[in-house]
Amino acid sequence: MNYKKVLVISYSQTGQLTNLTNNFIKPLQDNNNIELFYKNIEPKKPFPFPWTLMTFMDSFPESVYLDPCEINEFEEDDNEYDLIILSYQVWFLSPSIPISSFLKSSWAKEKFKNKPVITLIGCRNMWIMAQEKMKKMLLELDAKLIDNVVLIDKGNSLETFITTPRWMLTGKKNSIFGLSSAGIDEIEIKKTQRFGKALVDALKNDKEKENKSLLYGLKAVEVNTKLIKSEKIGTKSFTIWGGLIRKIGKPGDIKRKPIVMLYLIFLLLMIITVVPINMIIQSILRKINKNAIIKQKESYELPSGSGEERIKEYE
Repeated sequence: MNYKKVLVISYSQTGQLTNLTNNFIKPLQDNNNIELFYKNIEPKKPFPFPWTLMTFMDSFPESVYLDPCEINEFEEDDNEYDLIILSYQVWFLSPSIPISSFLKSSWAKEKFKNKPVITLIGCRNMWIMAQEKMKKMLLELDAKLIDNVVLIDKGNSLETFITTPRWMLTGKKNSIFGLSSAGIDEIEIKKTQRFGKALVDALKNDKEKENKSLLYGLKAVEVNTKLIKSEKIGTKSFTIWGGLIRKIGKPGDIKRKPIVMLYLIFLLLMIITVVPINMIIQSILRKINKNAIIKQKESYELPSGSGEERIKEYE
């Protein structure tokens, strides 16, 4: 096996994504022919955890418009990486601000050019629109997206609507009112080692040079068709309101607060009234347009897909 250099880049606010990434790459760590290089993105002004409600909501315009924040620059190095693993969170249906900021840096422009990239997402349940934005940013860097792996919170949509905000605003992720605890199931996190095992085999055979999926057949990603339309509607809403708030002032500007709170009220009313009606309508439309929905699902699941034919091989 040729000696390989793998770059692992991440920004984890709660620590969950760090745990996910560590499990994902564990088989690579255990291989003497693979050297891992870790880069943790650090905003110069750290984002708080737990969030305050106002700070959380005030971050959505810049998240949606991919406005960069100041981050600590990585030291220059002479390494030519064979593969890049990019782990990220989803904020407001977009890659988190630290991640999008990094991807606009000169360091990223140099190191990502013509390199195969695997994205690893840990989020509540909506990630499609964030990954579409990620695809565009990687394309601008001339990087080659060869795989995408997504893990979502273990609770259903109703549960996570309660447990995830509680975790984000209080730091508490334990079970409450009989609901599932917040976050991704620890068992599923440990199972991501199957991807690392597959990567070891692929790197051994120089498969990363082919710019094709290395993690196909391992159930890397599965699109929930019930959420596609909701993501598109949410993105449009965030874009309109976010654009208005950006014109009023910069993040933290007191002039933004009334509009941010107004949008929060509007958003909650939409979730309570419009969203349930829209879900019923979309359920009917999915049955009518079944073939089109299947094609859409398969498209969003690229490049890795939701196939499971190789799972037993790497359990």
